Amino acid sequence: MTSRLFLATLVFFHCFFLLAKDKLPETGEVFPELASFDELMQSFVQKNEIPGGALAVSKDGRLVYARGFGYANREKKEPVNPESLFRIASISKPLTAVATLQLIEQGELKLDDSVFDLLPHKAHLPKGRKIDSKLKDITVAHLMRHQGGWHRDKSIDPLFHSIEIATSLGKQPPASQDDIITFMKGWPLDFEPGTRYAYSNLGYCLLGRVIEQTTGRNYETYMRNSFLKPLGITRMRSGKTLQRTEGEVTYYPKGQLVGIAVTGPHIGAKAPRPYGAWYIEAMDSLGGWIASAPDLVRFGSAVDRFEHSKILNTQTIKTMLERPKGHFGNDKKGEPDKVYYGCGWSVREVPNSKKTNRWHTGALSGTSTILVIRHDGLCWAALFNTNQTSDKQRPSRKIDPLIHKAADAVKQWPKHNLFETKE
Repeated sequence: MTSRLFLATLVFFHCFFLLAKDKLPETGEVFPELASFDELMQSFVQKNEIPGGALAVSKDGRLVYARGFGYANREKKEPVNPESLFRIASISKPLTAVATLQLIEQGELKLDDSVFDLLPHKAHLPKGRKIDSKLKDITVAHLMRHQGGWHRDKSIDPLFHSIEIATSLGKQPPASQDDIITFMKGWPLDFEPGTRYAYSNLGYCLLGRVIEQTTGRNYETYMRNSFLKPLGITRMRSGKTLQRTEGEVTYYPKGQLVGIAVTGPHIGAKAPRPYGAWYIEAMDSLGGWIASAPDLVRFGSAVDRFEHSKILNTQTIKTMLERPKGHFGNDKKGEPDKVYYGCGWSVREVPNSKKTNRWHTGALSGTSTILVIRHDGLCWAALFNTNQTSDKQRPSRKIDPLIHKAADAVKQWPKHNLFETKE
């Protein structure tokens, strides 16, 4: 009997330690009325085999939820916390767009300014090629709306051809932003500017240089000191390809695990895709920022509550959300698109209302992110340190409808403001 009891006790403790070992780390303050978000993140991270993620939610400008789930670094068992920094990838674009709109509002720029009249870059023209005359027609508005004339599926996305571009210019890789622009200024456009939508990283690379040329300051310096700091955002910064900033998560790629190194000591050799297969320093204004979920929600809430934050005025917000000419590509031609791209945001009009839902996603190897501004005063950001779920979907896209559902399950929103407790 004693022997059986001893064996049963051993089995109990063995199972207990296995369960404890597999228990998902969670950080951040728990609020019972927001349990639907906890349940979603617990289930989503575990079932989809995601190393770690963070979710922050605001209601009417108040940060009501900020928690981390899983691991920032799996090997060291470092948990994600609410303030963990993630590469936000293309959520960098709405930051750049809103900063550009501010400069327009201040009279420093115009929507219809010709981009290449503003920039000093000369074209790299291979023998026998002439500069495309349509380049002069590309405006600041075209860039913000992805209507500049480049189609990466028909030609190239130059941000991911660093070695080829640097080599063609007779330089050592990696290619800088100026190298990329010089090279692409000698490349023919794929369509007439302003006539259609085609997602363009190059367009937002150019906007970063327009901000530099207009302000006379380095893009990151201007953005951190003159754009983000007035909003109370101080930890957001440009990421580094080969260096992990203090508080930054580790990235775990899925799918393609390695690529060709474009930077570092072994250019041309195989490298982990998040750490050398592309040059994040050249992606600053289009996909280079790292941020915490609460800081992204602070930015999104400022845009949503622009009357309070003064980030933009009413007319500029109207311009930002205006439906552009041309077809976005989601629906039948001749019919209005249900979703379109304004200045830096995907936009969906709420039926029988003048309100809109706005969002942007971000994706790089080892990274998947989403920032949403909902029509009812809600704003949220979900950040993950991998690029695929167990069924090979992007985490940001898969979780999007589930967060809406979790938000709709909240019966009463708390009155606290975690922004205030952080300060």
